[in-house]
Amino acid sequence: MYLNTIQPSEGSRKKSKRVGRGIGCTLGKTCGRGHKGQKSRSGGFHKVGFEGGQMPLQRRLPKVGFKSLIKKFSAEVRLNELNSLNVDIVDLKVLIAANIVPIFTKTAKVIQSGIVTKAISLKGIKVTAGARHSIEAAGGKVEA
Repeated sequence: MYLNTIQPSEGSRKKSKRVGRGIGCTLGKTCGRGHKGQKSRSGGFHKVGFEGGQMPLQRRLPKVGFKSLIKKFSAEVRLNELNSLNVDIVDLKVLIAANIVPIFTKTAKVIQSGIVTKAISLKGIKVTAGARHSIEAAGGKVEA
């Protein structure tokens, strides 16, 4: 194979339109752009979504939705996940080490889902009212 024999495969390259070559080719004179107006002129363009000065659709419609910025840093822990821990005092470092919450978690909250079977002491973790009752019923305690 030589460099002077390399060609693109058949049909992969489309021939470009030759415009402004007379009235016989349908692309003469105005070159398929019609008469006058911004789009007929060279350099005539407008932004995507521009509606000629009318208030654009994306600004007419109301804002919708909400994305929490703290969601990424907070996590929920179920009561039955606490049973798998082999420690008496549970804090955020223990939960991260046990892979129950992600590494970048800054706050965790225990929710009442399942049951806790052993006495566990929680330190620095938020607790729902139902989860607090279950933990204390199992002989554990919740510290702020």
